[in-house]
Amino acid sequence: MKKTIIPFLFILFAVNSITAQDLTTFFSKSDSFFKANVVNGKVKYAAIKNDPKSLNEVLEIAKGISVSKSDATQYQAFWINAYNLLVIDGIINNYPLKSPLDVPGFFDKTKHEVGGKSITLNGIENNLLRAEFPSEARFHFVLVCAGLGCPPIINTAYKPATLNSQLQKQTVLALNNPNFIKVNKNKVQISQLFEWYKGDFEQKGSTVDFINTYRKEQLPEKAKVSYYPYDWSLNETK
Repeated sequence: MKKTIIPFLFILFAVNSITAQDLTTFFSKSDSFFKANVVNGKVKYAAIKNDPKSLNEVLEIAKGISVSKSDATQYQAFWINAYNLLVIDGIINNYPLKSPLDVPGFFDKTKHEVGGKSITLNGIENNLLRAEFPSEARFHFVLVCAGLGCPPIINTAYKPATLNSQLQKQTVLALNNPNFIKVNKNKVQISQLFEWYKGDFEQKGSTVDFINTYRKEQLPEKAKVSYYPYDWSLNETK
């Protein structure tokens, strides 16, 4: 019995070591990619189209990675980065274009091989992240859909060790941005994002309550709230 168990444990240890190495490489290469190709919240799509090697490398690594919800920060960081990378990949595969919506099924039909799965972008967002962590509304400020209406993409990877502070920082930045939360006395215009995912933001009160949790200047409690149209123009920089 012992002779059987020892080789099994060795194989299990080896597999876990390989997975850990792949994850470390994935986060490192993702970080390098974002640093090289994201400027002021926008993406250098033309440059990536001309030289997609670094993107292809990190996505190839991502194909074989397996993450478990038991390590929530590792799981979330992997899938957030994977989503943002796959959005960029989807854009350059159809570049040039003016909006991700120019591509039929961009979010809900096109499947990607990632994390040992064949899955759409909506599948990553709704099934692997929102459904598994329903109380984490901050996902909406780090998953970047390639439209200008999305919160800006950052030029670093999301990493397990710093994920909570990164989620917090991006949420605070978005909800204090006067171009994202538009205040005129008692009238407040907010993104359609808050309408589409209302249930995520109203788990502990109103949408205004959620926004005020992260704002330096509080919105009026009885503010008249309306939604401005989502800008699907491509978040591109040259």
